[in-house]
Amino acid sequence: GPYCCHCCLPMRRVIAAAARIMSGDVDAFIARTNVAYEKVHKAFEDNFWATKMNLAGCSDEQLSSTKKALDDFLCDPQLLADTRAMLATPNLTPAQTKTLKIFEKIGLCNTMPDPAAKELRSTLTDMESALETKRNGMNLGYTLDGEFVKASSVQLRNKMTTSKDVRLREACFHGLRSIGPFVVKDLIELVKRRNKMAKLLGYEDFYDFKVQQAEGFSKRRLFEILDGLEQNTRPINEKARARVAQEHGPDALQPFNIGFVTQGDAVAEQDPYFPFENAVDTWARTFAALNISYRSALIQLDLCDREKKYSNGFCHWPQPAWRKQDGTWVASQTNLTSLATPNAVGSGYTALTTLMHECGHAAHFANIDQPSPIFSQERAPTSVAYAENQSMFLDSIVDDAAWLGRYAYSRDGQPIPWEVVKKGIEAKRPYSVFLLRSMLSVPYFEKALYEAEESQLSESFVMELADRIEQQIQGGLASRPLLSVPHILADESACYYHGYVLAEMSVWQTRAHFLRKYGSIVDNPHVGQDLASVYWLPGNSECFLDLVQRLTGSPLSGDAWVSMLQQDIAAVLKAEHEDYLAAVKAGPKFPPGTDVSLDARIRLVHGDEVLADSHAKGLAAASAEFKAWVRAKYFKE
Repeated sequence: GPYCCHCCLPMRRVIAAAARIMSGDVDAFIARTNVAYEKVHKAFEDNFWATKMNLAGCSDEQLSSTKKALDDFLCDPQLLADTRAMLATPNLTPAQTKTLKIFEKIGLCNTMPDPAAKELRSTLTDMESALETKRNGMNLGYTLDGEFVKASSVQLRNKMTTSKDVRLREACFHGLRSIGPFVVKDLIELVKRRNKMAKLLGYEDFYDFKVQQAEGFSKRRLFEILDGLEQNTRPINEKARARVAQEHGPDALQPFNIGFVTQGDAVAEQDPYFPFENAVDTWARTFAALNISYRSALIQLDLCDREKKYSNGFCHWPQPAWRKQDGTWVASQTNLTSLATPNAVGSGYTALTTLMHECGHAAHFANIDQPSPIFSQERAPTSVAYAENQSMFLDSIVDDAAWLGRYAYSRDGQPIPWEVVKKGIEAKRPYSVFLLRSMLSVPYFEKALYEAEESQLSESFVMELADRIEQQIQGGLASRPLLSVPHILADESACYYHGYVLAEMSVWQTRAHFLRKYGSIVDNPHVGQDLASVYWLPGNSECFLDLVQRLTGSPLSGDAWVSMLQQDIAAVLKAEHEDYLAAVKAGPKFPPGTDVSLDARIRLVHGDEVLADSHAKGLAAASAEFKAWVRAKYFKE
């Protein structure tokens, strides 16, 4: 593959480097490389957080320069040569070999022997930074009765799901559609240069470059997997769309109606049982009951939406977790964000699901116990699917009746009624294939985009391509237009979305495994223990597909996911009702307000403002302070 053809350095350089090695130098080299990597990683991540959160004094120039410094470190051919010389020395310990192998692997993922490719990467960093600033400054919102109302993309999508006013929903949809024309010209320039860089390095195109780096297999192999899932779920999608039209009329299939008719009432009825201000307490108790520990991590959470804040939830690590050669544990430091508007209908559920997802990422990366920070950073060679599997598994339990009966309580302490749970299942389960098809449409769009001839790449071509892929994969225009998906713009997340699809395949396979093995997932301490020891501990030292097989006993497949989509709704309701009754009777392992220990310091912030810190009085007190801030800011009487 491209690694062998383009990244193998001449043997004489390896021999020359080997000649410089003195006895005992291996440990010093490893220590020096680990510290140097930590330094450039942290500098970039601190600036990444500052610019994405639009903090005071944030600088696109600093973000760009620290990104280049990180790239320069990872691309340094001397580091790769020195690493290979070290690997050639006799009598290495298993820990030394393992660490040097990850140095070599990340070097192979990043070294650019072609100077033109390296120059292109530098140019792309500047272009992406400029586009990020432009997109963040976009005057986004909707126009109704001649009046323009500012709204973020998350707020627009939330209104499309929950508003009873079809005119408002349609206006919000057109607001989302306006992102495409705003970014498409810049996107085309990125696509051209990304492809040119990838081809200089011997790859088919930029998508092939990204997949081989992160997943270790080709774009062709990836789409063999995705094509199977697409074909197996196409008839399920067609049947679900026909059901929508039959039950609600053909207009219900409009992109600004379909989310509302399949979820809107259920979301509105569930809303009182997901008060946003309780989300931190609910997440903490849920994870504590699963026996999840953050191993002394610092976690910073910025949970509420505001102007010029990045329009997608994420979790990054300025300090990766790792273990030094002398056995010292270096705990992770995590920055994570969601985009809640606490007084909007449906925001509590969305925010809690996002919190469970991003805190799932945080738990995973806090538990990677390997001899270098390079094992516990999220870029290649870390598999996208491996990273997303952990977070998506943990956010999936929010829809389980076994969880709802224990944790979904109103502000006055009433559990969510079974009728509301039942209505939610009836509204969402027959249409859960829509999420699958929505996820699939992103990789199919990016595949077509990067495979297009450069001469074809006009603004009208790209916008028409997005619409065509939406029609082909989702059956109609998407309620989340493909060109509004932020992932496609940034280097770290472009040609990434397939990871969510592979991860969701493993989520359902992992759920089926735990239900077979233990009979339950919610409040089961064995679940957190197994996740930590099998999925989390190795970091990127092992292949994602191997880890799924080790935990579940079977190779990765979409069978469990497709099986869930095909389940008879009456059978689902019967099983979920039994789980709900048992859950309400048992209650949560830790009651609301319990000062649970996650072995973490939790800092709650809103931009530059620190709202609460568990370091002072514990997590329960920090949750209570956050709750008071939310009530005062968003629910003034």
